[in-house]
Amino acid sequence: MTFHSNAFLFTILACCATSGCLSQDEQAEPLVAEEAMAPSEAEFTSVFNGTDLTGWTGSTSGYGVEDGHLVCFKEGGGNLYLADDYSDFAFRFEFKLEPNGNNGVGIRAVRGRNAAYEGMEIQILDNAGDQYRQLQPYQYHGSVYGVAPALRGYQMPVGEWNTEEIRAEGGHIQVTLNDQVIVDVDLEEVGRPATMDGNAHPGLFNESGAIGFLGHGHRIEFRNLRIQEL
Repeated sequence: MTFHSNAFLFTILACCATSGCLSQDEQAEPLVAEEAMAPSEAEFTSVFNGTDLTGWTGSTSGYGVEDGHLVCFKEGGGNLYLADDYSDFAFRFEFKLEPNGNNGVGIRAVRGRNAAYEGMEIQILDNAGDQYRQLQPYQYHGSVYGVAPALRGYQMPVGEWNTEEIRAEGGHIQVTLNDQVIVDVDLEEVGRPATMDGNAHPGLFNESGAIGFLGHGHRIEFRNLRIQEL
């Protein structure tokens, strides 16, 4: 399936999400990732040493290292960013949620500002959590917050590890969860003339910025964090 076909499918999904034709437990037709857009592991560089927060800046007190994993502490969190900024990239990691866990990945974000608006926030969320049964479609896991809803139904059960890749290349944003593409959009198509949430997202078209985790006081574990600059 070409990118334009995926963008067309996103449009259908967005209409269904806003009209309520898909329930939380229903699955839409899966998106299909192009084979050429799956770089090999050899092309990636680790960005977490498993020992300390070397190479990370920001809320270093809200996160720590346990058993070789990067952990967002319960009642901790905040924004923890990689020291360098990135433009086009593929970011791979694994994460494990607790019930009602909530975090996010800021990309092309302006440090010290709200990444969901001064950049983009890719949601990390327990989609099955009791607290989240009434969210908007663009608030569930993998969504570009406020901008593009993700397909649901592909998370592992709470307490098990999930694998994810976030790929940003120009205006093309793709999120793959457990080998399933759940977001595949063109920012020009979903960001103009207005976004789904109706709010201003002045950083949506940033050409580069920070990448990092956006903790909300829930314990989330991460491992195997690596990145490829495109």
